[in-house]
Amino acid sequence: MPEKKRRFKAKIAGETYTIVGPRSEKHMQVVAQTVDEQMTQLQQMTKGLDSEKRAMLMAINAVSDQLEMKKKVIKLEERIKELEEKLS
Repeated sequence: MPEKKRRFKAKIAGETYTIVGPRSEKHMQVVAQTVDEQMTQLQQMTKGLDSEKRAMLMAINAVSDQLEMKKKVIKLEERIKELEEKLS
């Protein structure tokens, strides 16, 4: 059964967005707050860039972080498998 989608309004970088997804409201609040904080930091560091280019930089950073985490998860899964084999 598909998860129920929820609507959540978030204010990010002065703009209001409606986010739709299956996550809890608390989760979406944390996500929106994190994105807003990162956009504010990026805005302070890149005064000459427009919001679209800042958003692209945010997306690049997010995908880079995601790929690094995926590598770590794969390494941990491999390590768990090794330990399980040793215990068997």
